[in-house]
Amino acid sequence: MSKKDKIVYVCSSCGFDYPKWEGKCRACGEYGTLKEFRVSAPAESGAQVVKKVKPRSAAQAAQAGKRAASNSKTVEDEVLTSELEQDFSREEKTALQRQTRAYNRRGYAGIFDTSAKRISQIEVQEIARTHTGFGEFDRVLGGGLVPGSAILVGGHPGAGKSTILLQIVTKLSKENKILYVTGEESLEQVKMRAERVGMPATDENLLMLSETSVDQIINICEEELPNILIIDSIQVMSLDGITSSPGSVSQVRESAAALTRYAKQTHTSVIMVGHVTKDGTLAGPKVLEHVIDCSLMIEAAEDSRFRIIRSTKNRFGAVNEIGVFMMDSSGLHEVKNPSAIFLSRTDDPAPGSAIVVLWEGSRPLIVEIQSLVDNSNKDSSRRISNGFDNNRLQMLLAIMAKHGGIQMYNNEVYVNVVGGIKVQETSADLAVVLAILSSSLNKILPRNLIVLGELGLSGELRPVAMGQERLLEASRQGFNVAIIPASNKINITIPHLDIRPVKNLKQAFAVIRELLSSQTDGE
Repeated sequence: MSKKDKIVYVCSSCGFDYPKWEGKCRACGEYGTLKEFRVSAPAESGAQVVKKVKPRSAAQAAQAGKRAASNSKTVEDEVLTSELEQDFSREEKTALQRQTRAYNRRGYAGIFDTSAKRISQIEVQEIARTHTGFGEFDRVLGGGLVPGSAILVGGHPGAGKSTILLQIVTKLSKENKILYVTGEESLEQVKMRAERVGMPATDENLLMLSETSVDQIINICEEELPNILIIDSIQVMSLDGITSSPGSVSQVRESAAALTRYAKQTHTSVIMVGHVTKDGTLAGPKVLEHVIDCSLMIEAAEDSRFRIIRSTKNRFGAVNEIGVFMMDSSGLHEVKNPSAIFLSRTDDPAPGSAIVVLWEGSRPLIVEIQSLVDNSNKDSSRRISNGFDNNRLQMLLAIMAKHGGIQMYNNEVYVNVVGGIKVQETSADLAVVLAILSSSLNKILPRNLIVLGELGLSGELRPVAMGQERLLEASRQGFNVAIIPASNKINITIPHLDIRPVKNLKQAFAVIRELLSSQTDGE
């Protein structure tokens, strides 16, 4: 080991590094996951690679894209450089030179200033977003692509990461110059998939590159000046100055940092594809998620044709916003009315089903909760949930026993959220409990019933956010009876909707008995 080499200990679970070995990772809490790594002093770091890049303003980046879209012929480097230099005023040139000299003192955004400013002195310019051609994808991003943003798209193999990006660049390349870099497939393989999703073979504004060196990619970007850069995937990229293999903690971290710096410095939108681990989290160091501006996850059940793109981090929009797509042989297609696809609405309803209105990002989403309760012949009964937190299911069963008088000790309980949706909020508590009650009593809940509410440990029903908007969505979808927490204030009259406010679980069970009784009398 040379004198410049150093030893670090990296957690194989979360990627956090330590100067010395420890038995427990303080970042993720796992034991025995710290592995020894020998790190050589890099000949040239990611920051030094991007230091050579000439900064561009947002206006210059947009103007370069328009030139590329209007003229698909190759432009000589000298001519293009002179055109760009003419766009700079003398003051701008001086400022850019000062920024370039002070690069080592800047952050990812490429901003340098020697003086502090009052917040009233800071001028905020309106961000011109680029629409991707998919309304659902734009919704997840917060309204479209922001120039200079770094976006990470993750998902399991086969979820549709590369497919959706190829479809997006097909639409964007009409007015933007795009460089699509693949490090996992050959150009021929990418073109075959591109033709399958309908990409025209004569698209002159879409450049394809098979490369894994970030240094070379940035050099080519300096020649071609794309508006949008696609990296597929970040786990196979590497910097020449780092001796570790591609996919290692240091390579992923520095490669992502270099690409993010390039995005900020040139106002190029960079979209990186990322792999995920077995438990569905992004592979690589945790610092990767801190470096980027937006993190998107593509969720998909193994047997479902639907794909849900969810934002887990977004500096330019709402977190946990979702977009719903349907996948077939020709690619991914938008679902305009997601609530309709997650409701079975069969002609032969069965016990164990309850409907709830979730709030995902900035939109309501109606989903069906199914439950199956069966007698157990084993010493320990199983409680299994799909799409719903299993620990919360155990808690709800205890609340049912304590405050509702419904014992499930000798029963196996299964809960499923239809359509592969993962419930990440507590407003579905009452729906889960009523679905379990329906299956236990073998009684079918009214088909026009919608329920929502969070259950507390004392059996009380707590209010949910955006209650009025959820009920409006339920009314639009044809539901006419709603059980809601009494503490949810509804300030308007919702047409064709009978609202039944309840304070606790006992009152909710009483309303269900009343509805079942009237349903029986009606028959």
